[in-house]
Amino acid sequence: MTPQQIAEAVRDAMFANDRASRGLGLEILSVGPGSACIRMTVREDMLNGFDICHGGYVTTLADSTFAFACNSYNEMTVASGFAIDIVAPSRLGDTLVATACEVSLAGRTGVYDITVRNQRDELIAVFRGRSYRIKGRPVVAELGPQ
Repeated sequence: MTPQQIAEAVRDAMFANDRASRGLGLEILSVGPGSACIRMTVREDMLNGFDICHGGYVTTLADSTFAFACNSYNEMTVASGFAIDIVAPSRLGDTLVATACEVSLAGRTGVYDITVRNQRDELIAVFRGRSYRIKGRPVVAELGPQ
């Protein structure tokens, strides 16, 4: 399998079991080796007391995008930490797109940057995730370790 085919197989397997991402209505737009792009529409039940999207939902969108990017090599990878800066509000009906890109991958650790933008291409948040690979644990067993 090509690296792209592996990333797509991992995407399918992960998303099938990812109740949180599916429950939020996340839509995976693309995935590739070390990258992912996911869309979320801000719903009424995502609004806080100020009628803006709760920061936890923006964070979850970015975190899910991070997860799909760092697991795309078919090696089970978990977050070891992350930081997020929410730089602008998002509102009911906004379409948010999170895009992840691999900054560094060395041994078992990786660093990924994720930007979240709205439908007007305005920056909503920046997220940096740190990942840790669990050695010898493929995401999709049939593909084996890569």
